[in-house]
Amino acid sequence: MNAMQILLFAVVQGITELFPVSSLGHGVLIPAILGWSLNRTNPDFLPFLVVLHLGTATALLLYFRRDWRDLLAGAMKSGKPSMNPHARIFWLLVVATIPAGLLGLLLEKKLRLLFGSVGVVSVFLILNGIVLLIGDTLKHRKASQQLEGMRWTTAFAIGAAQALALVPGMSRSGVTLVTGLAAGLDYAASARFSFLLATPIIGAAGLLEVPKLFNPNVHMNLSLVLLAGVVAGGFAYLSTWILMRYFSGHEVKALRPFGFYCMIFGAGALIWSRF
Repeated sequence: MNAMQILLFAVVQGITELFPVSSLGHGVLIPAILGWSLNRTNPDFLPFLVVLHLGTATALLLYFRRDWRDLLAGAMKSGKPSMNPHARIFWLLVVATIPAGLLGLLLEKKLRLLFGSVGVVSVFLILNGIVLLIGDTLKHRKASQQLEGMRWTTAFAIGAAQALALVPGMSRSGVTLVTGLAAGLDYAASARFSFLLATPIIGAAGLLEVPKLFNPNVHMNLSLVLLAGVVAGGFAYLSTWILMRYFSGHEVKALRPFGFYCMIFGAGALIWSRF
């Protein structure tokens, strides 16, 4: 990729990582549609993705810094988590992180085989749109559950649902939002839990791959890649800011625009791939 492609890819990554439209799906479809010569097996590509993910995780950590300060302080206090809402949310996040991490380690390499198929990714993006529309119908029920009152089994289910996001075309934030809505959370609470959960997941995925940045076979423009990480982080921060305000101001049908977008873009990409 040239410098312009690298920076555009960073913008797409920063936006789609948090919007419920699948960053992996867009990372496959947009380069294919634009005719980029993108070699995902190139030793330079994975370190590039690592930097983008670390930029996104840093943006989330900065945006939710006060939340994490309160959550960590609550977790370090003695007493039962049920008596401290911050401690309870912290341990709910821990419970949700466990299945996401385990399933990611077990399934990621197998599901990467789908990366090269524009048709398969397009179909899954359409399915992601359908899932988002279903989530809106679940929200028609009056939300009654507060985040700190979430059940441990619900947290585990939200974490497990993230395994779907390993399939290009399915959105991590989308499936976690819909699972939260199904459990009785409102849009804002479900989005908050989803984005808090994304911080350790994305950060850990990036940190585990950091040693590959120093692979002797990697020959990349470090300053350009670092700039791409900053760009991805900046757009991720802006996306979080927009989405948290958007979900706080919508009581119904908040996922509908994203659902229709995924279905239209997925269908368009599928048709394009057949010609």
